[in-house]
Amino acid sequence: MAVESNLTQSENTENAQIITAGKTSQWLTKNGFDHEILPPDHLGIELLKVEPEFLIPLSTALFAYGFNYLQCQGAYDQGAGKELVSFYHLIKLNDNVTQPEEVRVKVFLPRNNPTLPSVYWIWKAADWQERECYDMYGINYEGHPNLKRILMPEDWIGYPLRKDYISPDFYELQDAY
Repeated sequence: MAVESNLTQSENTENAQIITAGKTSQWLTKNGFDHEILPPDHLGIELLKVEPEFLIPLSTALFAYGFNYLQCQGAYDQGAGKELVSFYHLIKLNDNVTQPEEVRVKVFLPRNNPTLPSVYWIWKAADWQERECYDMYGINYEGHPNLKRILMPEDWIGYPLRKDYISPDFYELQDAY
């Protein structure tokens, strides 16, 4: 049994992808911002993992570094019993730039209390996007000015896009006023 586990470990070591720090990660490390490097996304864009308590300092630093546009903020569920993920796609927009610099940031959250600070005060575009993630996944964005349901009725129970969500047996028809 020990030989099998050593072979598996050896095979995993050989198949492990070497991830090099991108330009943004190098800048963050140089300036003392704690993060983890993840493999680039399918487009080759730099992907960073940050702990919830460091999201605001890291986001503020990225804004100061020139990432002035929040292209997309969203969330997904890794599976029943696994973590929820809140992600941020950031772009540096400048005049006359044909290939703007991009970076992706991910925050992994426990499903029993998915809470992290809102980036609304850095990028106003996060307003409805954070509300949608709250509504569909139950992620609580602390400090958001109007965190309430945006797609489901206020009295809806549960979070429909979680993979462990159980659909109710009936749906109450609403009046269309």
